[in-house]
Amino acid sequence: MIETRRLLTEALPTVLIGALGAALFWLVGFPAAVLTGPAAVVSIATLMGFRSYVPKHLRETVFVIIGISIGSTVSPEVIETALAWPVSLAALSVTLVLIVLIVRSVLVRGFGFDRMTAMLAATPGHLSYVMGLSSELGADVSRVALAQSVRVLLLTLTVPVLIALWGAEGTGRLPDEVRISVLAAAIVFALSLACGALFARFGIPAPLLLGSMAVSAVGHGSGLTPGTLPPWLTIFAFIVMGSLIGTRFRGMGLAGLFDAIAAGVVATLVACAVAALGAVLAARVVDIPPAALLLAFAPGGVEVMAALAVETGLEPAFVAAHHVFRLILLSILIPVFLARERRV
Repeated sequence: MIETRRLLTEALPTVLIGALGAALFWLVGFPAAVLTGPAAVVSIATLMGFRSYVPKHLRETVFVIIGISIGSTVSPEVIETALAWPVSLAALSVTLVLIVLIVRSVLVRGFGFDRMTAMLAATPGHLSYVMGLSSELGADVSRVALAQSVRVLLLTLTVPVLIALWGAEGTGRLPDEVRISVLAAAIVFALSLACGALFARFGIPAPLLLGSMAVSAVGHGSGLTPGTLPPWLTIFAFIVMGSLIGTRFRGMGLAGLFDAIAAGVVATLVACAVAALGAVLAARVVDIPPAALLLAFAPGGVEVMAALAVETGLEPAFVAAHHVFRLILLSILIPVFLARERRV
C-alpha cells in the first residue's frame, strides 16, 4: 500500500516532470534533450523540495534498454570501417586514456572531487553508461551529471562552429537505419537479463547495463540481431535516466552547483585540447580530412557528432566507427580504472 502510494505521488510525477523537461529542452534545441532536460528540471524540482523518486524495477528496466541501445551501434559496417583505420584508432585510444587521466587529476586537485567521482566525471563520453555506474557505485552523481552535461553542451555548440570556420565539406552518407524485429528484440532482452544476472554474481558494477550492452554488441556486430529499438522506447528510457539523475541533487547548494559547472567547463577544455592534438598528429599519417578527424576524436555525444558528420558529409562512416570504438574502449577501460581507484 505504501509502495503504491509512493508510485502515484512521487514516481509518476517525477517521470512526468522529466518528460516536461525533455520537451522544453527539445524545443530550445538543447543537446541530448531527452537526457539533459529531465536531469535539469527534476534537479530543480528536487532542490526546491519535491520528493523525486524512481523505483528500483523501473531503473533496472531502463538500464537494460539503454544498454541494448548502446550495443546496437556496433554494426558489421562499423566494425569493417574501424578495422580499415588501425592508425587513427590507435591514436584515438592513446588520447582517450590521456584525457581520462589528465582530467581526473585536474578535478581531484583543482576542484576537490573524490577519486571515484573524478574518474566518472572525466570519462569523455558514454553519458548514460557513466550515469548508470555513478548511481550504482555511490559516487557524487550530481557533480558527475553537471560535469558531463557541460561537456555535451560545450562540444555540441563549439564543434559545428569550428567545422564551419574550417570551411570543410564532404560528400559521404550513412545508410538508413532499420528497426529490430520483435523476435530479435525479445531474444536480446532475454539474453540481456541472463547476462546481467551472471555479471551480478561476479560482482561486476551495473550488471544489467553492461550485460545488455555486451549481448546487444555481439548480436548487432555479428549481424544476427540487426536493427535499432523503436525511438519511443529509447526516448522513454533516457527520460527516466535523466529523471533519476535529478533525484540525486538533494542537499546541494548553489555554491556546489556553480563549482560543479566550473569543473565541467575546465574538464571539457582540457579534454578538447588533448583530443585536438591527437587528431592533428593522426592527420599527418592518415589520408582523411583533418576536419573529419576532429569530428572523430571530439569527446562529444556519439549521436551529435555522427549527425554532424552526416550533415556535413565529412566521412560519416569513419566518424561513426571511431565514436563507436570510443564507446567500446570506454566500456572496457572504465571498469579497469574504477577497480584501480578502489584499490588505492
